[in-house]
Amino acid sequence: MKILFLTNNINSRPLIDWLIKVQNEDVLTYSQRVNIKFLIEENIEFMISYNYNHIIPPEIVENYPDKIINLHTSYLPWNRGASPNFWSFIYDTPKGVTIHKIDVNIDSGDILFQEEIKFDENIETFTSSYKTLQNKIQELIKKKWIFIKNKQFVPIKNNIKAGSIHYKKDLHKVEEIIGNIQWDMKIIDFKKLYLEKVKKIDFKRISEK
Repeated sequence: MKILFLTNNINSRPLIDWLIKVQNEDVLTYSQRVNIKFLIEENIEFMISYNYNHIIPPEIVENYPDKIINLHTSYLPWNRGASPNFWSFIYDTPKGVTIHKIDVNIDSGDILFQEEIKFDENIETFTSSYKTLQNKIQELIKKKWIFIKNKQFVPIKNNIKAGSIHYKKDLHKVEEIIGNIQWDMKIIDFKKLYLEKVKKIDFKRISEK
């Protein structure tokens, strides 16, 4: 099975190496926008999206049903979209990692596997929690890869109405109000200093613009 690994982040390298060297998978890494012609030319049979900056076109999703998964560092359906680690702390929502099918919407496909993770805000920073989530999602797919590959799973409906979604512009709006975010500040201190200002932002209205 030839796998296309879609990523724009060096954090993905250990997982790619594991698939190739340990699992003996045929993996092609790709960081550009993907299209049907490319997939056909490369004989791609399965796709993994992880830290990938581009939206996969609907025609690809429709032509590759159940053959595209995403590794998302949130406990879906909470914190779909951009900067899930940041928003999970700002709004005190469940935190974790999720492997899910990709559909035509943002992080809304059926859930294959997920793991909830607890953090201590008195100790953690956004940087340290981000690193933990990256490690956990890679650990999760390593444990579940054989089941994913052999389609030995029961998908769970992703109840997006009960969750939340954020966009890149939401974080940009926060930075306009509070300045650059100090990612290495303890999360509890960040929330004490800035949360009241952040909560005044109507993110639903911003996202609809």
